Amino acid sequence: MESKPILSVENLSISFKEKSSTKAVSGVSFSVNENEILGIVGESGSGKSVTSMAIMGLLPKNALLEGQILFSEIPLVGTNKQSIKPLLGKEMAMIFQEPMSALNPSLTCGAQVSEMLRLHFKMTPSGAKKETLSLFEKVKLPRPKEIYKSYPHQISGGQMQRVMIAMAISCKPKLLIADEPTTALDVTVQREIINLLKFLQKETGMSLIFISHDLALVSEIADRVLVMKQGKVVEEGTAYQIFKLPRAAYTKALLASRPPLDKRLQKLPTIALLEEEHFKIQTVTPQQRALKHKKMYLQKPLLEVINLEKEYLKKTFLFRKKEGLKAVDGVSFSIFEGETVGLVGESGCGKSTLGKTLMHLEKATAGSIFFRGKDITSISQKQIRELRKAIQLIFQDPYASLNPRLLIGKAIEEPMQVHGIAASATMLKNKAIELLEKVGLDASFYQRYPHELSGGQRQRVGIARAIALEPKLIICDESVSALDISVQAQVLNLLNELKETFGFTYLFISHDLAVVKFMADQLIVMNKGRIEELGDADEIYENPKTTYTQHLIEAIPKGM
Repeated sequence: MESKPILSVENLSISFKEKSSTKAVSGVSFSVNENEILGIVGESGSGKSVTSMAIMGLLPKNALLEGQILFSEIPLVGTNKQSIKPLLGKEMAMIFQEPMSALNPSLTCGAQVSEMLRLHFKMTPSGAKKETLSLFEKVKLPRPKEIYKSYPHQISGGQMQRVMIAMAISCKPKLLIADEPTTALDVTVQREIINLLKFLQKETGMSLIFISHDLALVSEIADRVLVMKQGKVVEEGTAYQIFKLPRAAYTKALLASRPPLDKRLQKLPTIALLEEEHFKIQTVTPQQRALKHKKMYLQKPLLEVINLEKEYLKKTFLFRKKEGLKAVDGVSFSIFEGETVGLVGESGCGKSTLGKTLMHLEKATAGSIFFRGKDITSISQKQIRELRKAIQLIFQDPYASLNPRLLIGKAIEEPMQVHGIAASATMLKNKAIELLEKVGLDASFYQRYPHELSGGQRQRVGIARAIALEPKLIICDESVSALDISVQAQVLNLLNELKETFGFTYLFISHDLAVVKFMADQLIVMNKGRIEELGDADEIYENPKTTYTQHLIEAIPKGM
């Protein structure tokens, strides 16, 4: 017996009053059957999240909807919001991309889930608590009683996402929408969340809409897939059809943009590159890599780290110091000029702390850092300022790292002004425009503000600002993790092009092992503050020596 649709979207169009005349969603039609997982993929701006918000009735008042949305044959478009309010949370639920924003920071995790149960089922406080603890166990949260009493900021990103899932399934909804639920998570936590969602869907028989820009990830969970581009449906089919026999050029380009694990490419094939007739996918041979490395490793190290430690000491109530956490514990490695060293590991392994310690944003507890042969472990504030010219940082969140009140051009000029690089305002402006052009943006971006740019464009501005001082070493701290697959490919290609042009050296920190494999010459795997494995990136991927590294590699979404 064929299952019937629990959700039908017919010819849906969404626009917003007093905004661009372009429709955010235009003529979209699809259905979700009972006990089915539908994957929706596409880049930022494709209409994925807007469509899901429309289903949940979460769009702002200025949204104009045309077409029809039927949930269990109940019309959701044009219906009074109060009449469909009982459906929300109980019959339909949603897991958001950023749990820290979605959870109330002033309430404990347990209180937030209990509140849902008391609202919809009129449970007693003790009954709601008992059910919440049961839900925490079901979503495999460690120490459920402790997390019940914890505030969102006191637990990890993966644990917060599990709390969100517990809240979403608390009322046993018929339809669950998961909007980019694993984007900012480690590959291992991502794998756990995917397995958890699959288990819960199978156990409860609910329908699931899984939204992501990562096609490989979607292929591992979805029965059917919808591909969206600029508010329209480009292609629809079974997971096998979409991933093995894609018809649309856009779908093929999205699949090709993900760094492959079985070969090393010179350049990632972006959507724009694939449209060029002369573009050919070229690989880097082991012989080419060996020759490059032979020349590179004959030099003296640009950066040498010896037994580096960074310990955070907690204070008791009486302000007595006690032993704290060693975020970096006896780490030693070298980086050579022109090299890209990848640094991977799960959240909390010490990756970002190590990067900050090298930048002197955190003070080392013990050990030594040598840069260009000089000991920079303990230097004065004046020397640290000079060091900033030589070592720069590209941040993870390109929006948070740019001043929203500052023009893009001024943001790029700022470090040059601080270090007295340009003699006049005209020279500063010309240099800023030159840098914008080097990162693939034109002069018009000088007069724009961060909110007027896409995520990929903001990250290009962050790169332009980092290279403004012509540094020798650039630390990329999760600098592409928040970007779409296709935009990510563009930024990775840009970083490699700039490296060839200017001779930059990178310490590339990421939780995405596929990306690091594409970028890195050497690879450092960190676990609980220590180096688990260090060596040639390709060799580690092919023959990981430790169980931890094997675990990380196995968790990478491989696709079909």
